[in-house]
Amino acid sequence: MKLVILGAKGMLGTDLVRACERSGLEAVGRDLPELDITEPKQLERELPSGDWVINCAAYTRVDDAERERDQAFALNAEAPRYLAGICAGRGTPFMHISTDYIFDGSAGTPYRENARPNPINVYGAGKLAGEKAIRAQGGHYIIVRTQSLFGVHGPNFVKTIAGKLRESDAPLRVVNDQVSAPTWTGHLAEALVKLARLKQKGVVHVTASGFCSWYDFACAIADRVKPDARIEPVSSDEMKRPAARPPFSVLDNSRFLSWTGEALPSWEEGLEAYLKEEGALL
Repeated sequence: MKLVILGAKGMLGTDLVRACERSGLEAVGRDLPELDITEPKQLERELPSGDWVINCAAYTRVDDAERERDQAFALNAEAPRYLAGICAGRGTPFMHISTDYIFDGSAGTPYRENARPNPINVYGAGKLAGEKAIRAQGGHYIIVRTQSLFGVHGPNFVKTIAGKLRESDAPLRVVNDQVSAPTWTGHLAEALVKLARLKQKGVVHVTASGFCSWYDFACAIADRVKPDARIEPVSSDEMKRPAARPPFSVLDNSRFLSWTGEALPSWEEGLEAYLKEEGALL
C-alpha cells in the first residue's frame, strides 16, 4: 500500500511517515517548497498517485488566524477542497485531519461525530469549511477529528512548558477552564495507518484516552520534568488571548473503537512516550 502524505515535514506528518515505514507501507511525502497545496494547478500536475492521499498540512496558529483569516482559510478550507476534488476525480481515497475546535465546547460531554458544529474562532471556522468542502466533492474520504496535538517534530504545549520549567524557577500561569484530550502524534500516526487499511468512510474522532485541563497537563509535565515547579491555575479571561477557545471540547472516540477494535493510549502514556523520545534526541 502506498500513502501520499502531505505536510510530511510537520509534526504529525513526520511521525506518520515513520509509522508507515514501521508498518511496511510505502510513504511518499510532500511539503513546501516542493508542493504548495494551496495552488490547484500545481496539485493537478504534481500530486503523486497512491492508494491514499493523507493531508496533515494545516494552518494551526489559532490566535494568528484571527488577523490572518485569508491565509488560514486558504490552507484549512480551500486546499482540502482542491485535494478532495482531485482525489475524487482519480478515484483515490482522501484522508484529512480536522479538529475539535469546530465545536463551541458548551455541551459539557464528549462530542460525537454527528454533534452540531459551532466554531467560536477563525481557525475552527476554517477547518469546518474544509470539512464541508471535502464532503461536497463526492469522493471516498475519512475526516479525522483530533485535538491538542504534541510531538517532538514541531512546536507544542509540552515543549513550551518543559522549556520554561528548565529555564526558570518562576511560577507558570496556565488556564484551568479549557479541557481536552492531549494527543501524542506518535499514537495518532499509528491510528491513521490503521484507518488506511480499512474500507470505512466518513468522520471519525481519534484522540488520546482520558482528558484534562491545560493546567492539569502542565502539572503532569512539571511532575516529570521539574517536580518542585510552581504552576498556578488561571481563567481564560485572565489570559486574554485573541482567539476564544471552547471550554470542554473532548471528543467521543466510540466510532474509532468500533472501526478498529482499539482505543488510543491515555494522554499520560502519550506524555511519557513524548518525553522518552525527546530525551533520546537531546
